[in-house]
Amino acid sequence: MREVFYAGKVPPKIGGLLEEAMSAYWDTARAESLLQQARQEAPDALPVYFSLYKFYFYKGRLAEAEEAARSALRTAARQGGFPESYSNLTPETTDWTQYDSPQHFYLFSLKALAFIRLRQGDALGCEEILAKLRELDTADTVGGSVIGSLAAGL
Repeated sequence: MREVFYAGKVPPKIGGLLEEAMSAYWDTARAESLLQQARQEAPDALPVYFSLYKFYFYKGRLAEAEEAARSALRTAARQGGFPESYSNLTPETTDWTQYDSPQHFYLFSLKALAFIRLRQGDALGCEEILAKLRELDTADTVGGSVIGSLAAGL
């Protein structure tokens, strides 16, 4: 296992696919194919979801970025043993302060989803997600306040 980008460790083969996708970023079809291969071969690897939603977001493919972020939330919730729907979560649901955990990745992906919703023009949806993020991540460890500042500026 080795560290890759964000969200923990992945097997060397998956890490290689993610690194190759990053190197092929400007060849959209190739990079996407590599990312999808990584997802197929390691459907529980959180760094794959992180790479997918970042890739789609930066390519301006917001609907696909949202789908990848929602898949990340489902996967992290399953791994962390808590409900996937953020509306059902409370500060007591789990220990949200554990770094390098599915819980922390969930919070980070929730922030990503808020930013995606903002870029899609859904300020209300963005604020709903940010309100939940503020409730769960009171120390702002994933930087949800940055998205809140962006939303306030729009």
